[in-house]
Amino acid sequence: QVKVSESGGGLVQPGGSLTLSCEVSGWSGNVFQINWYRQAPGNEREFVARIFATSGNTNYADFVKGRFTISRGKGRNTAYLQMNNLQPGDPAMYLCTARTTHDYWGQGTQVTVSS
Repeated sequence: QVKVSESGGGLVQPGGSLTLSCEVSGWSGNVFQINWYRQAPGNEREFVARIFATSGNTNYADFVKGRFTISRGKGRNTAYLQMNNLQPGDPAMYLCTARTTHDYWGQGTQVTVSS
């Protein structure tokens, strides 16, 4: 059974940094891409970043460009989201999705920004 697990969320002050991790387990085939989304209470889910496993190409939402960086782990089944200069608009549940033959979602990891 495919499982997507996120970790690394927490509480930081404005301007602080966090690194989120996404790990895909239970899948022996190729993970084609890994995406990060976020959803704050009362808001719709929004795309944050993605990385294509083979090429390493990345895409970002405009509101994180220059602040967040998505990268691959040593294996194609792991990805990281380095978040710098976190702002009051960034708190949300951050969710990872992995695309294989289907899209699999994790449960999310909470990011809170507060002084």
